[in-house]
Amino acid sequence: MQQRALIVGVSGVIGTALAEQLNTDGWQVLGLSRGRTAVPAGCTSLTADLTDAASVKQALKDVKVDKVFFSVWARQENEKENIRVNGAMVRNVIDALGEGLKGGHVALVTGLKHYLGPFDAYGKGAVPVTPFREEQGRQPVDNFYYAQEDEVFAGAEKYGYTWSVHRPHTIIGFALGNAMNMGQTLAVYASLCKQTGQPFIFPGSKTQWEGVTDMTDAHLLAQQLEWAATSPAAQDQDFNVVNGDVFRWKWMWGEIASYFGIEAAPYPEEMQPLDGRMDAAPDQWKAIAHQFDLKEDDISRLVSWWHTDADLGRPMEVITDISKSRKAGFTGYQCTRDAFITLFDKLKAEKLIPA
Repeated sequence: MQQRALIVGVSGVIGTALAEQLNTDGWQVLGLSRGRTAVPAGCTSLTADLTDAASVKQALKDVKVDKVFFSVWARQENEKENIRVNGAMVRNVIDALGEGLKGGHVALVTGLKHYLGPFDAYGKGAVPVTPFREEQGRQPVDNFYYAQEDEVFAGAEKYGYTWSVHRPHTIIGFALGNAMNMGQTLAVYASLCKQTGQPFIFPGSKTQWEGVTDMTDAHLLAQQLEWAATSPAAQDQDFNVVNGDVFRWKWMWGEIASYFGIEAAPYPEEMQPLDGRMDAAPDQWKAIAHQFDLKEDDISRLVSWWHTDADLGRPMEVITDISKSRKAGFTGYQCTRDAFITLFDKLKAEKLIPA
């Protein structure tokens, strides 16, 4: 029988890659979102205000699915509001599907802030020893990831489905209007540097520049999500997920610069975050978009200066252990440099950055 999936947050970086993966493998895919961005090709679009239980219930009243995948969040002014709003979004979907989930599977994507703490307390507590491992558990701080997990766990008890939780590192992938998209942000930043003559300066910390790190390609994450939803070995488990290679930014920065035909600036005497430094970028990008006939001249639809600064500005090493999923049977791998290049090539092909 054809499997039916509901992707909550289908138009984001993760949702887009997952929809492509499942469509390729013959699934019937429904996508639930706020309706601000077009859903990937081959998906049935459902629209609702995810924070409104009645709106979600109406959108899902006739929906029957085997698997549900959550990759959704809405940034709020503080972590207590993040918990209230983002926990409710998960609960609203689960309760709307209700008994129809019995015997099915619900997957939730969170991330390494499970170990680092949320933006309000980012890395301020006792960060676990790296590489991060699933058995290290939760930090003693408020965190909306934990609230979302708890809603999934409570739903499993109530409705009788299996679950999986997936914790990627920074994700490399394609999507417009996404608040957490470092690869796309760096592509636009490099393009701005090339066209305006600005130096291509690494915006993060010396620790990140010098240290070893890893990342997660959105398509690799999609593969793990599909595997976990269909593998008995993955039921009721939490999994880290990264590409499987490691690198240092002082090397990767030169690789990205080389792709765009520019020079990588030496590490600056002090950190130079993008947020604030790129105040002139909106007008500069409009001129570049007009010159190269690009599809998007609103730079805010392409970049996330603040999130890229947060990731690259970490004052501690961040690296992930993926032994648990490998031992359970997931052996996917993706070269991170190749993931960046694939994304950059797609952005050029889609006329979102200059060719």
